Amino acid sequence: MPTLPPERTPPSEREPHQARELARSFGSDPERYDRTRPRYPDAMVAAIVAASPGPDVLDVGIGTGIAGRQFQAAGCRVLGVEVDERMAEYARQHGTEVEVAAFETWDPVGRTFDAVVSGQTWHWVDPVAGAAKAALALRPGGRLAVFWNGFQPSSDVAEAFSAVYRRVLPDSLAARWASGVDGYTALCSKAADGIRETGAFGGPEQWRFDWERTYSRDEWLDQLPTTGAHTRLPRAQLDEVLTGIGTAIDAIGGGFTMRYTTIVVTAARTGTT
Repeated sequence: MPTLPPERTPPSEREPHQARELARSFGSDPERYDRTRPRYPDAMVAAIVAASPGPDVLDVGIGTGIAGRQFQAAGCRVLGVEVDERMAEYARQHGTEVEVAAFETWDPVGRTFDAVVSGQTWHWVDPVAGAAKAALALRPGGRLAVFWNGFQPSSDVAEAFSAVYRRVLPDSLAARWASGVDGYTALCSKAADGIRETGAFGGPEQWRFDWERTYSRDEWLDQLPTTGAHTRLPRAQLDEVLTGIGTAIDAIGGGFTMRYTTIVVTAARTGTT
């Protein structure tokens, strides 16, 4: 598992963690979000659990509890922190304890954990303040692990979908959706930079887990409104995107297989206190 190089990324005009109104947009339909969003590889969960000193897990940005339930199934005790009350309530109703707060201002009240994890969420957290809070919440030897699902569409799927976005939303993030795993490179670098800056962790590593999922037309269209480029679209534009993507999927046979790479940035808490 390679150690990430110690290089800093240039700051963007507005970092994702400064766009909290977008982060909160995911809670508009928590049931759909939980039903349609992809899970994480069991091998990733097992690797994080094996590298942690115990079963107590803090899930940052737990959302509806997708990753949290996977850690519970692996034998962990999970506490979630979530900024959106709607998401938090859904997770509570499905068996996970959740406290509502932005992680940077959340108070652990003296509690410590064996792992702090964050799935598809860490870019909404200030990378330095978040890593510092994670260090405060971790026992010595505890592990911070933040991860994202990056998709890698086949060339025919990428071109078919991109054509729709270029026509309907030419200046949007969605028009660049086919960047896939490469789109997470900057997020991983920022996470690693934040970990290093605290001085409380060993060198950050990057782990990768490859997997795939087959989607029907209806399954893909069901999850599309839950993704970041679509949650705040006006209804008319969203409908136009869904119609175009649906037609594109019909043209390639009514379904497709999406290859995913789950990318993890992780480091162990150093020190004895």
